[in-house]
Amino acid sequence: MVARWEEIAQKKRAELAYTIPNEWRIPDDIKPPDSQLDVTSFPEQSGWFTPKELEITSASATDILAKTTTGQWTAEEVTLAFCKRASAAQQLTNCLSETLFQQAIATSKALDAHFKQTGKPKGSLHGLPISIKDNFNVVGVDSTVGFVSWVGHPAVYNSTLVDILQDAGAVLYVKTNVPTAMMIAETVNNVFGRTLNPRNRKLTSGGSSGGESALIAFGGSPLGVGTDIGGSLRIPAAMTGIFTLRPSFGRFPTLKCKSGLAGQEAVQSVNGPMSQHLSDLSVFAKAVVGLEPWLQDPRCLPIPWRSVEKKQKLKIGVMRNDGVVLPTPPVARALEETVAKLRAAGHEIVDWTPDGHKKAVQILGRMFVADGGNSVRNILDPVGEPFRPEMEMYSTAKELGTHGMWQLQIERTELSKAYLDRWNRCEGLDAILCPVTPYASVEHENFKYVGYTGVFNVLDYPAVSFPSGVRAHKESDKATVVQPLSDVCATIQGLYNEETVHDMPVNLQLVARRLEEEKVLMMTEVILEAL
Repeated sequence: MVARWEEIAQKKRAELAYTIPNEWRIPDDIKPPDSQLDVTSFPEQSGWFTPKELEITSASATDILAKTTTGQWTAEEVTLAFCKRASAAQQLTNCLSETLFQQAIATSKALDAHFKQTGKPKGSLHGLPISIKDNFNVVGVDSTVGFVSWVGHPAVYNSTLVDILQDAGAVLYVKTNVPTAMMIAETVNNVFGRTLNPRNRKLTSGGSSGGESALIAFGGSPLGVGTDIGGSLRIPAAMTGIFTLRPSFGRFPTLKCKSGLAGQEAVQSVNGPMSQHLSDLSVFAKAVVGLEPWLQDPRCLPIPWRSVEKKQKLKIGVMRNDGVVLPTPPVARALEETVAKLRAAGHEIVDWTPDGHKKAVQILGRMFVADGGNSVRNILDPVGEPFRPEMEMYSTAKELGTHGMWQLQIERTELSKAYLDRWNRCEGLDAILCPVTPYASVEHENFKYVGYTGVFNVLDYPAVSFPSGVRAHKESDKATVVQPLSDVCATIQGLYNEETVHDMPVNLQLVARRLEEEKVLMMTEVILEAL
């Protein structure tokens, strides 16, 4: 007998599939078989997309806006092209949670009418399709966040960021899949199932913004918005080889978003852009901050987007491991090759040790389950949905209590002060360069460690996850016998297989001081010039 929660989930999946119109359903005779792992070349090689559709969906957000804001491309033709490519991405990777196609087309037509009437774009994002993570509320649309009990409860208000993006002229056309409660480093839940990595469908696209990363890596979105509370932007970007910015809390609005851990504010979730192009991250930031979101979100900081002078010589602290888990061979090699190129380009490289990192990760984990898992349990229980195995720590957690939480926050602040003092003692240090994860990528169900990202959530430092230009190679990155730093390190090294991750892109992470988003983007650009 099918359980109630399973019936609800099956119906929701069928409804999602039905929203893809026949003309955007891949014909069976050209659809890649399940055995084809890399499907990123499908749009170009299938013959199913027109040359104009390929031109549009291959363009960066920056280039799209150069045409939609000048009338060279209509918002409608751009929207239709991305709706079709996103539909293909869904059929090949299961990356979507909701489609907003009809609303998007209506919005694009209204934008074209505005441009025809006034000769001016509506805003700085005029006609740009933007995909959003499932937890962003859109009136009339579900935000299930991977919970079966939240199916069929459409939002009655927009998230603040949704209103701002629409005010800037963006076209919102899809919402993307997330793990249950957005608290798993792989995108899988009991409503929509598992999202696959379009570069290798045996591998994870990461989490919790893994629907976004899969869609963007496939070319189904020029610019997406995800969230990050322990690595949920940076990990998916790393698994699929794209760019993202994890900002400090307060730079971008977070008001009226759905959460599986609502009220947990000891470590704050943040919103950030994701794209195949570094320049597009700044496009998003300038547009959002330019509309003064602090007038709508009381926790948004009144800091305009600032121009920063490009620095030709950087002082970079390199952290090769975090004292808990060694990076796997492709990641270690990518870091060393990047460091060598930075030195050759004249940048100053110093060693950065992981002092306090282990404790920070422990603090983060305890904060996530401080309520004894009750927030998640109370959302699962109404329909009898079980905890997924990846969420065992939530199902077995003991409630910390008010006093215990206060003590944990004291530890967090003391650790943050010690880290700040150490940065200050390293005179002139601009940034920290380190792995995003131990992995280039990893098979489904095998992502075991978020420490490289989580520490900077505790510290609230901005960071960019960026492709290093290095790809994993089965000959150069063979498994070696290493002395593990911990039990989880031993597990990760034991699961590593150079054949499995062959040819996957390797991302690294660049971290700046708190609230230095403009600087960390500038420094990433400088680093890319050296690679």
